[in-house]
Amino acid sequence: IIYQDDDLLVINKPRGMVVHPANGHYDGDTLVNALLFHIKDLSSINGIVRPGIVHRIDKNTSGLLIVAKNDVSHVKLSEQIKVHSFTREYEAIAVGSFKDTQGTIDAPIGRHHTDRKKMCVTEKNSKNAVTHYSVIKQYGGFAHLRLRLETGRTHQIRVHLSYIGHHILGDDVYGKAYKGLEGQCLHARKIGFIHPTTEKYIEFESDLPEYFESILRKIGKM
Repeated sequence: IIYQDDDLLVINKPRGMVVHPANGHYDGDTLVNALLFHIKDLSSINGIVRPGIVHRIDKNTSGLLIVAKNDVSHVKLSEQIKVHSFTREYEAIAVGSFKDTQGTIDAPIGRHHTDRKKMCVTEKNSKNAVTHYSVIKQYGGFAHLRLRLETGRTHQIRVHLSYIGHHILGDDVYGKAYKGLEGQCLHARKIGFIHPTTEKYIEFESDLPEYFESILRKIGKM
């Protein structure tokens, strides 16, 4: 917990932790179970399975997310996500050399037609999805990226980068595994929003975790 008041919490989630119970993760090491151990009241909008969860990040994605303590805060925060006024910036290491140092990926995302656990760029039963990216540094066959979400579809950054031929390093679902790395090298670096009570904009930033810094050092020596 990096910030907490009567309305919300900002959490810096470690890589490898599931946000809420689901198939195969009904109990044990989930963020929701950890929250319920420490926090008495969370919003009830998403029921007992996902109390307080306004938005999610994947199990093997690290970084910042917001948890609502009451229903009023939950609604106000969700509305900001809906109208794209929420700041969500990520950093990632992607495979390949980028010809353009910045750009926008505007491609609709929906459920994969044969593998229901995956998402894909598709015109069928999809929702619009927009990701803005810029190259922080190019390391030969890898690129350190900054990404800003305009929309928040499931697996959006992972799907979009794979779609343009630059899957995230270690993403064994939309790319391929990388030795010594468990899952994709993706970190939710910055989050910003209008506070539901004070109505003032606040922003939080998370340092890159050690696993990410380690990979940067490794590819920097290649």
